[in-house]
Amino acid sequence: MTPEMPTDTEPVIVGVDGTTASRGAARWAAAVAKRFGAPLEIVNGRHATGRPLTDAAAALLAAAVTAQRESAETMLKSVEEEIRGDFGSLNITTILSDEPTDVLLTERSRHARFVVLGSEDVTPAAALMIGSTTLAVSAHSTCPVIAWRGSNAAPTDQPVVLGVDYEHTGANAFKAAFEFADRFGLALNAVHAWSEFRPPVDAITPYGVDWDALEALRWQSLLNVLDPWTELYPNVVVTLFVETESAGKALMHHVQDAQLVVVGNRGRNALAGALLGSTSLNLLHHCPVPVMLCHNAPEGQ
Repeated sequence: MTPEMPTDTEPVIVGVDGTTASRGAARWAAAVAKRFGAPLEIVNGRHATGRPLTDAAAALLAAAVTAQRESAETMLKSVEEEIRGDFGSLNITTILSDEPTDVLLTERSRHARFVVLGSEDVTPAAALMIGSTTLAVSAHSTCPVIAWRGSNAAPTDQPVVLGVDYEHTGANAFKAAFEFADRFGLALNAVHAWSEFRPPVDAITPYGVDWDALEALRWQSLLNVLDPWTELYPNVVVTLFVETESAGKALMHHVQDAQLVVVGNRGRNALAGALLGSTSLNLLHHCPVPVMLCHNAPEGQ
């Protein structure tokens, strides 16, 4: 079933920590919020800290937390002023919290349109240690999470790339990709990866497999799964691609000339994703443009 349309009161949320990447993400998120007619929330939470083992360590930790909060207040004000300077009419709020950043963003994602983060590369080692805010939020967020990277301070006129694994992609990913393309007047490239082995032309195959017919079936299945969305968003120009390689490689080839790649997340935990080499983790590690991760809707929704 198609997910409900988010309302214009649902904010675009951006997590900031004062880094260049987070400031870039904030500007990009502001441009997206303006085009969607949504408010912008600029959010900062505390860094995760361990439990102090001694009273002296506790005192030092308390002093560090106080200093961090004061620094965060100054940083949030600076980011807000920068955004207001370029987006004066945008409804902007700032939130400073003592909750860990990943917990805060996950909680606020329940009533958000998007969560945007200036993303560091997410390596398999980071996934194994659950050491990335981007990874933690992506794994538990209710709304789509956008890991911003690159140098574009606002969306461009380049196409959106949507990774399609038929129904496994999930309605949320289709909805988010088509709506983003529609709002910005962009083309959409739908990419399906087919990594099955195909023997050489002169090879003898068992059971008389008709590889051409099988590939044609892939194309037809792709058209079928996209039909409801092209009808819902008739202004979005869609180009279809069926690639005979892994999903990760296929998407990386297509994002070179794109501005955003959208993929569905099947809800694996971070550890499973790292061990299985998931497409999402591969994109978070290597993709040069923003990556939007969309969880599948629960059954029956």
